Formats: sequence, structure tokens, C-alpha cells
Amino acid sequence: MSDGRRPVDVERRAVIRQGLSVSLATGLYGVSFGALAVASGLTITQASVTSLLLFSGGSQFALIGVLGGGGGVGAAIAASSLLAVRNTLYGLQLTPMLAPKGWWRIPVAQVTIDESTAVAIAQPSRRLGRVGFWVTGVGIYVGWNASTLVGALVGDAIGDPRQYGLDAAASAAFLALLWPRLTKREPVVVAIVAAGIAAILVPVVPIGLPVIAAALVAVVFGLLPRANRRGEPS
Repeated sequence: MSDGRRPVDVERRAVIRQGLSVSLATGLYGVSFGALAVASGLTITQASVTSLLLFSGGSQFALIGVLGGGGGVGAAIAASSLLAVRNTLYGLQLTPMLAPKGWWRIPVAQVTIDESTAVAIAQPSRRLGRVGFWVTGVGIYVGWNASTLVGALVGDAIGDPRQYGLDAAASAAFLALLWPRLTKREPVVVAIVAAGIAAILVPVVPIGLPVIAAALVAVVFGLLPRANRRGEPS
């Protein structure tokens, strides 16, 4: 028996629920970033501004990971920027769906991240894809920044982070973001090779460069012809 709702409304509500659930789960990671950012030497304001402007979990954790390990600002920015390159590729993929014009390009670019892209392209139509993109992207942006502030306040209040193991927790938090994405063979291979190269370089190069080298592995791998990566004809 019908409940009186049109199929289009049912689909729209389902997409909204999906986007909100992803937003809630992802936004909570901001607490870890806020606490770890303060532990790495950033002020509460700096941690909050980083989330407001950079807004890319992997890049943000790479940034504070290098800074917290004693690396220079240049190395931290380079590592963060390399990990953010993927968002440019997401933008190219989403442009036909979103067709942003004028100043709308700014908010579209700001909330183009892994999760908003995944929810958008998973939808059966452009209309639902746009709904999924905005609900997910804006939801995570609000939640991430709010929880970053909470985490920064908590991290600032607890004192010396080494007493609680937070000086090594940035890597753990980064792995928590990475692990759910290792669902296929190719990402696993890239992760293993990148981690191996980083581990080899840690004792012999300045802090921050192993992270950059690991990111470059992923970039180079992504540029290889698909036939070379899979052993299949193109």
C-alpha cells in the first residue's frame, strides 16, 4: 500500500540520509585533528583556520604529522599539497554534474572531497548526485570544523601530549582515514610500496621528506598506463 509519497521524494530523502550519515561519521574525525594539531604546536586558532581553509583530512594530518615530528614548514606544506592533488581530479569528474558558474565555483571547490565525491557519483541521476554532493560536503564541513574546535580546546587543556601518547597519534589517525579506502588490490599495493619507501628514507633524510616521497609514489602510480598496472591490454 502506498504511503502517498512520490518515488522522486523517496529517492531524495534516501540520498539525504546517506549524506548525513557520512557527514556524521566523517565529521567526528575533526576532534582527533584538533587535539593533534595543538599537540604538534599549533594554537587553537591556527588549528581552526587550517580546517576552515584547507579542509582535507589527509592533507591536514600530513601537515601536522610533519610539523609535530620537527619538520620544516616547507616540507609540511609540500606533503599536504601533494595529498590534495586528488581533489583536483575529483573536480574534473564532478564538473559535468555540478556545472558550477561564477562565484559558485568557490564553495564547490571547498567541499569537493573524497566523501562528497563518492556520494555524488554513486547516485543514479545528476539531480540526486547534486543533492548527495551538497548534503555530504556541507555536512562534513560544518561537523569537521566544529569538532576541530572541540578537539583543539581539549588538546590545549590536557597539557603535555606525550603523557597521553598524542605525539604519535597523528600517524594512527591518518591510518584510520586511509584504512577504509584499501578495498581493492591496487590501493593496497600503492600503500605498501609507499610505506616501504618512507620507512627506508626516515633514517637518512630530513623530517618531512619521507612523507613527500610516499605521496609521490601514489602520484607516479596513478600516472602509469592502466595496462602496465593491471597487466591487461588497453
